[in-house]
Amino acid sequence: MLKIYNTLTKKLEKFKPLGKEVKIYSCGPTVYDFPHIGNYRAFVFVDILKRYLLYKNYKVKHVMNITDVDDKIIKKVKESGKALREITSFYEQEFKKGLEELNCIPADFYPRATEHIPQICSLIQKLLDKGYAYLAEDGVYYRIKKFKDYGKLSGIKKEYLRDGSRVAVQEYSKEQASDFVLWKRYTEEDGNIFWEPDFLIGGKKIKVRGRPGWHIECSAMSMHYLGESFDIHVGGVDLIFPHHENEIAQSEAATGKKFVKYWLHNEHLLVEGKKMSKSLGNYFTLKDLLEKGYKGNEIRLVFLGCHYRKQLNFKISELDAARESLKKIVNTIQRIEEVKTRTQKSLRRFLLRYKKNFERAMDLDLDTSKALAVFFEFIREVNKKIDANELGKKEAKEVLFLIFDFDEVFGLGLKRIYEESKIKEIPLEVKKLVEEREKARKMKNFELADIIREKIKKLGFWVDDTKDGPKIRKIK
Repeated sequence: MLKIYNTLTKKLEKFKPLGKEVKIYSCGPTVYDFPHIGNYRAFVFVDILKRYLLYKNYKVKHVMNITDVDDKIIKKVKESGKALREITSFYEQEFKKGLEELNCIPADFYPRATEHIPQICSLIQKLLDKGYAYLAEDGVYYRIKKFKDYGKLSGIKKEYLRDGSRVAVQEYSKEQASDFVLWKRYTEEDGNIFWEPDFLIGGKKIKVRGRPGWHIECSAMSMHYLGESFDIHVGGVDLIFPHHENEIAQSEAATGKKFVKYWLHNEHLLVEGKKMSKSLGNYFTLKDLLEKGYKGNEIRLVFLGCHYRKQLNFKISELDAARESLKKIVNTIQRIEEVKTRTQKSLRRFLLRYKKNFERAMDLDLDTSKALAVFFEFIREVNKKIDANELGKKEAKEVLFLIFDFDEVFGLGLKRIYEESKIKEIPLEVKKLVEEREKARKMKNFELADIIREKIKKLGFWVDDTKDGPKIRKIK
C-alpha cells in the first residue's frame, strides 16, 4: 500500500483518497521568466506522483495553476512596453515546452489567475461576510488572529507574527502586521492592469479597483476545479510558509471544511553544493541545459536519483553519467529484442521479484532513488541472462514489457528512445517535416498535418502519434 509523508501531520500515512478519483493541485509557475531547474524539480515530482497513481490504477484529476499577474510581471510589462498577455503567454508556452521536454504528462487544467477573477472575488466576499477579511486603505486583508488553526502546516506560532518580525511588513494600513493581502488596491505602478469588483461591506457595495493577491488565487482556482476539499496539494518546501499556510487559512475559513487531506513538499535543489545564484554563476534554467546539448530525460534521470524530500545536489557531471546510463538501458533493450533462442526456463519468479521490489520502493513515500536502484539491478541481471543464453524469445517479451512498465512511472521515454535508435539515420528533410507536422497538430490544423504525413510517406518513412510524442519508422 502506498504511504506518503504528509507535511500537515508530519508523518507517513497510508494513502486513502476521498473519492473514486484522486484530485491533485500543484503550484505552477509565475510566468515572467524562464523557470530554473529547481522549479522543474517540483514539476517532475508531481509528474512522478501522478504516474505512480496511474500505475496503481487510480483515476487522477490534476490542476496546475498559472500565476499571470503579480508585481514581477507588472514590472516586466512596464519595462518592455508589451501587453500583459503578450508576456505571460510567451513564458507560459516556454514553461509547457519544458514540461514536454521533461516528458511530463500534461495537467488536466492550467487555470490562469486573470481568467478566474470572479471566483477569486467570490471567495474574498465570503471571507468578508464571515469577518475573516476587512477593507483597509490599500486593499482587502485576511485577519490571521481570527483563524485559530493558523500555523498547523508550517508549525509557526501566531504570536511570532504579531510584530511582523517573521514576515515582510508591507506599507499597508493593516490591523496587524502579519495580516496578508487578498486584494491589492490599484496604484499608478499597475498601469492598465486592474479589475473593479464590487465588494459588499457593511451593507454597502464598495468598488475596489485593484488585483488579486497571490495566495487567494490558488484557493479560488483549486476549489473551482477540485471542490472545497480534495486529496493532494503539491509544491516546494519554500511554499509551506506563508503561501500554503495562507491557502489553508482562507479556504477553511470560507468553507468550514478541511481544505486538503495530504500536503506533499519537495526539497530544494542545490548546484555544486550551493544555492543557485546568478552572481555565483551556478544558476541554470532548463533552456540553458538544453542549449548545452543535454536532453530532458537525462535531466529527469538526475532528478529521480534523489528522494524528493532530500536536497538534490545537482552537478553537470551527473548529466553525463545519466546519458551513459540511458545508453546502457537502450543497449539492453536492443539485446533483448535480438534474442532468438528458445528456452523452457520460466522467469515468472524473477520478474515478480523485481516488480515487487520496485513497488515496495515506490510505495514507501515515492522513493525513486531506491526504485531506480532496483531497475538498474534488473537491467544488469537481464544482461547476465542474455550472456548465459538463459533468456528465451518468449521470456524476452515479458522482460521488455516489465522494463516499459517501470518506465511508465519513471517517464524516461524508453520506448521512444528505442524506436528512434532503430532508425540509424533519419534524413534532415524528414526531421524537419516531422517538426512542422507537430506544430500543425498543436495548432489543431489536422488537415495540414495529414498532408505533411503523406510527404513523409513518399520519402519512405511513417510517423506514429503516441503519448510519448511522434515515432518515426522506416517503411519496409
